[in-house]
Amino acid sequence: MPELPEVETIKRVLEPQLKSLEISDITTNRTDIIAYPSAEIFCQKIKNQTILAMDRRGKFLIILLESGDKIILHLRMTGCLLVMLHDHPQEKHTHIIFHLSNGSELHFSDTRRFGRFWYIQNHEADTYSGISKLGLEPFDKNLSAGYLESKFGRRKKSIKECLLDQSAVAGIGNIYSDEILFRAKIRPSRSANSLNGCEWERLSAVIPECMAFFIEKNAITPEEYLETKGQDYRNTPFLQVYGHDGEACPVCGEILCRTVIGGRSSVYCPGCQRNL
Repeated sequence: MPELPEVETIKRVLEPQLKSLEISDITTNRTDIIAYPSAEIFCQKIKNQTILAMDRRGKFLIILLESGDKIILHLRMTGCLLVMLHDHPQEKHTHIIFHLSNGSELHFSDTRRFGRFWYIQNHEADTYSGISKLGLEPFDKNLSAGYLESKFGRRKKSIKECLLDQSAVAGIGNIYSDEILFRAKIRPSRSANSLNGCEWERLSAVIPECMAFFIEKNAITPEEYLETKGQDYRNTPFLQVYGHDGEACPVCGEILCRTVIGGRSSVYCPGCQRNL
């Protein structure tokens, strides 16, 4: 599943291509990807609206319309957004096409069909998408050691599982929780209530630093993004532990270990991330 750095990359690539364009028509090949309202109302409300900008909240993408309305999208496991000309070959699992006023099209494809769209009108309370339940962004100035400790400090759950809790910090998934904990020198299996003040300080500093680093490494041109169908995540060579179990730690040389925590795979260094 794309995590915050990948979703931010998609936003940065697509926004300049969509800004100020009118949605002249919509083609829906599968209506079940529209979670709210009905597919019929969704299409009626969006047609002839102009795109003002794009935004991101956690792992959600938001298309802001000039009317104040917004289209919210969650890519889930395999969702993909591509801007292309109308005669460009269509992806096999394309479920919705937004026809734009300059002749281009915004295609949403999703092999596993878990991705969802929501349409929220101006001044309408969003009780549908789940965005209102998200915690702080990793770059929020209020994401401090004190904040993290207040959210997790009494929990017996592993710190890895806590970092995946979107109601506390939005956008961190399985990949970047491993990378964050490696940089913070905290073993992912440690219970959150075992962390000390210095570790909470390190964690609060590493979270925005790590996410910013991978956003930077993911940078890609619109042409490259379209050519690779939005799947060229350039941060892969910079991952230090995730996917590298059995290899030498890039810092101390010990062999990286894989474990399963809360049903999720996790990789750590037994040397750098000691189990205190």
